Amino acid sequence: MHPLIDPEGLAAMLASGDPPTVLDVRWRMSGPPGAESYAEGHIPGAVFVDLDTALAGRPGAGGRHPLPDPERLQRTLRSAGVRSGHPVVAYDDADGSVAARAWWLLRWAGHRAVAVLDGGYAAWSAGNRPVTTTVPEPVPTGIKVTPGRMPVLDTDGAARCAREGVLLDARAPERYAGEHEPVDPRAGHIPGAVNAPFADHTGADGRWRSPAELAERFAELGVTGDAPVGAYCGSGVTACSVVLALELAGAGEWPALYAGSWSQWCRDPLREVITGTQPG
Repeated sequence: MHPLIDPEGLAAMLASGDPPTVLDVRWRMSGPPGAESYAEGHIPGAVFVDLDTALAGRPGAGGRHPLPDPERLQRTLRSAGVRSGHPVVAYDDADGSVAARAWWLLRWAGHRAVAVLDGGYAAWSAGNRPVTTTVPEPVPTGIKVTPGRMPVLDTDGAARCAREGVLLDARAPERYAGEHEPVDPRAGHIPGAVNAPFADHTGADGRWRSPAELAERFAELGVTGDAPVGAYCGSGVTACSVVLALELAGAGEWPALYAGSWSQWCRDPLREVITGTQPG
């Protein structure tokens, strides 16, 4: 399944006799809660899945949004109606990065038939397509989660990737440079990491950039296919959009996600922190 689907394609799938499972994963760091937006209106048949409680584990030593426990994720997917081999479409109402987390996590869990709605809820609503406040009651499934189907970096692996390959930092430039840090206890970036803001993956209309544009962007950042590539962000969520963008760009092998990301790295006093606009 292609990692992106446009609203027209989703509408056609929903009108078919065997529609996909649709996951509403709207979330905002500073609120309001995505569940409130879901209650006000969502794509017909969509099931709300919360990032903090379902698509991530408990905050702690592993970061603010560590990977969820596989058994817990399996219960979530089963209750949401996700079936083995059956298409899943995830959407948010921002830049696609939270939907990309759902996409990545399903891939990591062994479910490959998953796509992100290009343009998200805004693109769906802009076409005067139907929305509803009705909450569906999915039939529970028996899907099995098989973790580890996407590469993951630990802290040592992230440091090694920055030295020997290309480690992409998906945060905004001011957070990368250490000029502004609204969440984590230390500001800056991992030594050797290259800034690749996730906001640059989409255009002003919220749609993902073309494969050619993305390929050019990553080439400028040093992604040539000759060295390992990893990605991180603040807590391991928006970095998933880097992985998706690299897939769209035809980068080849899957880049590895540093799931703990900056929220894990910066809490270790033995880990060096770099400030400024250069990788260091």
